[in-house]
Order: sequence, then structure tokens, then C-alpha cells
Amino acid sequence: MAQFLDPGRVMMGTFGQIFIEGVWQSNLNHLEASVEAEKKELNLVGTDYTVYKLGRKKGTGTMSGYKITSDMIARGFQKFSIIHKLDDPEAYGFERIQLNNCMVDKIVLANWTAGEEVTEETPFTFESYELLDPIVAS
Repeated sequence: MAQFLDPGRVMMGTFGQIFIEGVWQSNLNHLEASVEAEKKELNLVGTDYTVYKLGRKKGTGTMSGYKITSDMIARGFQKFSIIHKLDDPEAYGFERIQLNNCMVDKIVLANWTAGEEVTEETPFTFESYELLDPIVAS
């Protein structure tokens, strides 16, 4: 008999948390981070396929949410760390990943409209990551 996905195990971002230098950023409600690998093409004898060697990696991300303080402006372009926690009470557990040596790409000094909530979107790069707590199906 086929095993079906238990819908309760699907992770929801509702209980996600973002910590910058250990401080919970309760105003942020979106985080995206990814690593892109550069692959070097190799043409080897004995095969009619192009093969690849792993090259340099590049970590990029974006965080966004409501503007509460001037912390991002005050931090400037100094490096910092982010720990994100993705949690869901119905899931198999939670995941924590640390992004190391983060640096913002740009600092938004003003972006607002009368009568609307002020939000901030901060693109950044990072130099490495650590999977602190993986989610493991039980």
C-alpha cells in the first residue's frame, strides 16, 4: 500500500524566526537565502558528455518585514550573522541554519507612503552557512 504525505508535516512559515547577532527580529516576516554553485565545464576523453567540476559558491538572500527601528541603517555595511529558525508544531521538528558573514547589498534610507505601513526589504550576501538543527522524519 502506498504511503501518503501527512499534510500536518508540511512546514508553514507562521512560526519562523530570524535572529540577527542573536537578537530576535520579530518585525521581519520573510527570509530567503540560497547558495548558487559555479560549475566548471570539463571536456574529458572517453565520454561524449560534458562533465562538471564544482567551482566557487555564492550565498545571496533577502529579508523583509515592517520598519520598526533604524538598526539596519545604523549597522551600515558591517558584517553580521543570521540564524533562521523554521518551526511548525505539527511538523517533524524544526530547522535552524546560521548564515555567516552577511553583508547588506544596499541600505534603504527612505521608502514610505502616507497612510501605509512602512516595510523594508534588505538584500544581502553571505559567505558560508551551517545547518545547526536539521529536520529529520521520524
